[in-house]
Amino acid sequence: MHDQSAPDRLSQLRFLERVQLRHLEETRRWISAEERRQEEQQRGEQARPPTPDWVIDYGLNRDGLPLAVHVGDCHMLGKRARGVDAGVARRALVEGVKACGHCRPDTALGVLD
Repeated sequence: MHDQSAPDRLSQLRFLERVQLRHLEETRRWISAEERRQEEQQRGEQARPPTPDWVIDYGLNRDGLPLAVHVGDCHMLGKRARGVDAGVARRALVEGVKACGHCRPDTALGVLD
């Protein structure tokens, strides 16, 4: 005999369809969120100011003395660095500000002891 209490195959398939539609909607939301995140990241990269050619690293004080001169993309830059032009960097080196031992701005600027 056929059991009437058991859901029929069509009801089961409709239930499965609803579940899969919810999963599809959720996946589409995830895709949209990821697309927005990537667009924001790209806009941020495009809006980022260019890396300065030369940088002076300053001490902890607000009006701290210069600690070192770096090439703009040096990996040893501190958090208190400011971009400068070649003339300011060269002058700082001549006045005794230390040249970074990693990026060697003194060599690049032609200022050797």
